[in-house]
Amino acid sequence: MINVPLARMGGVALAATLLIALPTAAQADATIDWNVKASELVADAKLGTPPAVRVLAIAHTAAYEALSVLDRTGARTPTGPAADAAIAAAHRVTLTKLLPSQKATIEAVYGAVLAQIEDGPARQFGIEAGERAAADVLARRSEDSSLPAATYRPHSTAGAWVPTAEPAALQWPQRKPWLMKHAAQFRPGSPTALGSDNWARDYNEVKAIGARASRLRTAEQTEIARFWEYSMPSIYYGVVQSVAQTPGRDALRNARLYAAVAQAMDDAMIGVFDSKYHYLFWRPATAIRNGDLDGNSATERDPSWSPLSDAPLHPEYPSAHSILAAAVGTVLSAEIGAGPAPVLATTSPTAKGVVRRWRNVEDFIAEVANARVYEGIHFRTSTEVGIEMGRRIGQLAVTALLEPQP
Repeated sequence: MINVPLARMGGVALAATLLIALPTAAQADATIDWNVKASELVADAKLGTPPAVRVLAIAHTAAYEALSVLDRTGARTPTGPAADAAIAAAHRVTLTKLLPSQKATIEAVYGAVLAQIEDGPARQFGIEAGERAAADVLARRSEDSSLPAATYRPHSTAGAWVPTAEPAALQWPQRKPWLMKHAAQFRPGSPTALGSDNWARDYNEVKAIGARASRLRTAEQTEIARFWEYSMPSIYYGVVQSVAQTPGRDALRNARLYAAVAQAMDDAMIGVFDSKYHYLFWRPATAIRNGDLDGNSATERDPSWSPLSDAPLHPEYPSAHSILAAAVGTVLSAEIGAGPAPVLATTSPTAKGVVRRWRNVEDFIAEVANARVYEGIHFRTSTEVGIEMGRRIGQLAVTALLEPQP
């Protein structure tokens, strides 16, 4: 993995570093390498999580479709110079279009990578396949660039102060999904009724364990919470890489896996924001500071309660991290199949680069969900609903991309 932050490097210096840091062509997997590069580029472009997920979905889909073209030619198998060039060209075209502020860096990276690929007809054929696939995917996703302006109206009365920060991803429910029929296909039922025993359970759990000054949250739970404060797609692609790097895989199989994960993650974002803005459910900090207004005698107000982590700028229900983890995990479970599972691992900038590992997919999904409660920003039911949504979306990706097609 390339560890040099792109934000600290100019194009020429970055290109030189890549030539040193990248494995040789015989050892490298172009899909993994470009995922690392693209993840750094979206972070350097200062994209939020939903837009970053979208960019990577388009790039990985284009790369997979380019390799599929190579595979169908018969004369040129999707390995070697043609495959590496196709993946590079697909990423160059899509990323340049979607991240115009990073064009110089993208061109430098592309030039450095291309210089490592043996020149000849195979490389040229791969470049042409990658460019065509990228143009086709960008054309199919062009509706995203013409979404109407956000029209969110803060709830207030005349003269009363309200926070003025605009909520995140307001237009995401209007995007065209990759896999779902429409954004509301898996919209869950209403959040927990405030007068119910389940609401009291959720309320008191997060109040106790998710408070900034909690005495019940263990040191390990705090570490987990800090780790999963990071939400950019690279934290999930680290887990995907654990599977992609297992022996015996080829370029086409990894490109297909990354495309399936990327599309599932993007649809997960579309689906979860549809639900969030449909229900507009309050965050724990709002609920607990207004605990005397929910009509439930088992919830006691704490007027000074604060969560361990600052809540994101969007409604609480369902949990976006939980839906992402379950969507990714469902695809990975299908890819691993009945064989021995590799140890899953990833790292997080909000945990100072600490690496966490899991022996199976379910432990990974559960940790992500638990982290949101430990952070004090989600109720338990929200994580459970998010997981169920993510599993259903992930299965769509498995059916569409991983299972044999007629």
